[in-house]
Order: sequence, then structure tokens, then C-alpha cells
Amino acid sequence: MTTATLCPACGARNDCTLADPRTADQACWCYSVTIDPAVLEALPDALRNQACLCPRCAQVDAQLRGAEPL
Repeated sequence: MTTATLCPACGARNDCTLADPRTADQACWCYSVTIDPAVLEALPDALRNQACLCPRCAQVDAQLRGAEPL
């Protein structure tokens, strides 16, 4: 079973601000990165469009680190 707050690929927290009612009015981390379409296509059909991937499974950790303030 998947929930909106868990990554459908690994089950870890996905840190999606839109899935958390306390932060739903804020932009999600995924808005500031580019996710390779091949990563999404690699998910089984049953897991697609169910919940956001976590940054690790989305393979965007390096992009997020580059976006952090110095």
C-alpha cells in the first residue's frame, strides 16, 4: 500500500510538501529539480502516479545539494 507521504519505490518518506497538510501551501522540492523521465518510466505501472518519489529514488540528490544556500 502506498501513501502520499511515502516513496512508492523504496517506502521512505518522500518529503513532499503537498502531501503534508501543514506545508501544502508551499512549493515542493521537486519543483526545483529535473527528474529524468527514464526514472519514472522504470517504475512498475501500478506504482506510477500514486505518490512522489523520494529525492534518492528520483536521483536528484546532487541537484538538491547544489540548490542549498551557501
